[in-house]
Amino acid sequence: MNKIVAVIRASGSPAHVRLAAEALRATAPQMGCALTLDLDGAPPFSEKAIAEADVVIVTENGGGDGGHSRFADKPVYRSPLSEVIRHTREVIGSALRLTSSVTDTKGMKEESVSKSFETATARGLEVASTFPATQAPADAHAIRRLVAITACPTGIAHTFMAAEALQKAAKALGHQIKVETQGSVGAKNQLTEQDVALADAVVIAAETKVDLSRFAGKRLHMISTKEAMRAGKAAIENALALPLPEPGVTATDIALSSSTSGGSLASIVEQRKAARANARTGPYKHLMTGVSYMLPLVTAGGLSIALAFALGGIYAGQQQGTLAAALSQIGGGTAFQLFVAVFAAFISYSIADRPGIAPGLVGGMLAHTMGAGFLGGIAAGFLAGYFTAFLAEKLSLPATLEGLKPVLILPFVSTVTIGLLMIYVVGPPVREVMEGLSAWLNSMRGANALLLGVILGAMMAFDMGGPVNKAAYTFSVGLLASQVYGPMAAVMAAGMTPALAMGVASKLMPGRFDDEEREAGNAALVLGLSLITEGAIPYAAKDPLRVIPALMAGSAVAGGLSMALGVQMMVPHGGLFAALIPGAVQGLGVFLAALAAGTAVTVAVIAVVRRPLAVEPGAPAKLAA
Repeated sequence: MNKIVAVIRASGSPAHVRLAAEALRATAPQMGCALTLDLDGAPPFSEKAIAEADVVIVTENGGGDGGHSRFADKPVYRSPLSEVIRHTREVIGSALRLTSSVTDTKGMKEESVSKSFETATARGLEVASTFPATQAPADAHAIRRLVAITACPTGIAHTFMAAEALQKAAKALGHQIKVETQGSVGAKNQLTEQDVALADAVVIAAETKVDLSRFAGKRLHMISTKEAMRAGKAAIENALALPLPEPGVTATDIALSSSTSGGSLASIVEQRKAARANARTGPYKHLMTGVSYMLPLVTAGGLSIALAFALGGIYAGQQQGTLAAALSQIGGGTAFQLFVAVFAAFISYSIADRPGIAPGLVGGMLAHTMGAGFLGGIAAGFLAGYFTAFLAEKLSLPATLEGLKPVLILPFVSTVTIGLLMIYVVGPPVREVMEGLSAWLNSMRGANALLLGVILGAMMAFDMGGPVNKAAYTFSVGLLASQVYGPMAAVMAAGMTPALAMGVASKLMPGRFDDEEREAGNAALVLGLSLITEGAIPYAAKDPLRVIPALMAGSAVAGGLSMALGVQMMVPHGGLFAALIPGAVQGLGVFLAALAAGTAVTVAVIAVVRRPLAVEPGAPAKLAA
């Protein structure tokens, strides 16, 4: 029986030490080995145990040499702690292979052995004595473990579709994955400390801010939810192919770099194709983080206003002492007064973390009270975030005062500075712009209204939840604070059309869709009625050149008709289910007619451009040319 002694050191990670110890205890007997452990914080093993050992495994995360001078005449196998936890059998097997060469070094002096060990360690090699660098074998076909987080701005569709795509991709590749979804109802299937410790790699598919501190020392691959849906297998393979991060790069470094440099993830991102990551974590991502936190306020406020109108009419707020007046106060008097401030606060938070919340909140509230609306809120959020991040990076304080910086100095200085800027510099001109924009939109009639509706509608269908879609949606939601409700109705109708139309088309023309697309038709109908434009993505992904123009045509018609005919929508989400609430839509019949017309146009275009499937014997169905 081979005898192994193992030294496990992990500064600040007692849980990881326990995981590694349990993995070795469970695996060594199965491989016919006797194991003696020297754990971090426990009494060291005896000289007798060292003398009887055939090989030594040294595992250290966080410094120290494990007392390797004790093992001068023993073969020593050095391994990262994560490899011991994840690939225990391979680590033990690689260590045992060193025993055949032990006689080559029996006569070496302790000094030369120690020097060889230290040199190899400095180079990041898993060796001891004069043995060649040996590493736990990385079998390309071995089952690997991954963890992932998915999060989109609304937390409704892309979050869960990306999670499902990653799960399917991992299963197809023979790997295991656990996905935490950070949706509108909170985090589900949350990752535990053990899940992260055992993971070979981490995939973050998100357009909003995600806390990366849990993943220090892990391969970290950051993509968008849309990329995860489109290329899940590539995302997983790319994550596993990444090198481990450089020693000394902490999660704090990652988060600080992300907030202070507009999204570059410092040295870790350099290993992960920084240019693409920068694009994902720039202003667009900060804006979408603000939208995701603002949206629940807008929805709750809009529905409260709609119910107030249903109970007390258009002047519900003036009927003191009634339920309608109370609902109006909750929605229009409170929720709608807050959402610009919350919007600005979380744009700033996405850039500068918690120190950015206070200046963003104050700047956003000033924008609202001054009449600068959501444009002023956007300006306040970005000014507060970047200014606070700049201070955090440039302001150096004595060590005794560093603790005051995030809770006192940064919020105070930033809040006062941004407040003064909003009052004297930014607020007045933005207010003039918002007043002019609101007056122009409210006075729109005929061709002008039709054109705006067509543009907004086409944008909603162009990338179905992507940046263009979100730009149109954010523009319309922001106008609700200025009591401009027409664009919201146009965007609602246009956003419902793509998935609804593809569901209808799959039922009316089953011969033009394969089995998978026909099965997705029922889900697409429900998603379309719920204003989840992403329900059309599976169809567009398979046949983009035909499907996307058809979707844009239908959404343009729906949006254009809604704007031209004066439909107004009080709520920002919920689709048909929200529209049917009394008072939520002014002109419900016209709204439904515009939705039906847009759906019919998309179905008709699909009938023309998408031919019946051609099926060849023994081959999958393909579209006829």
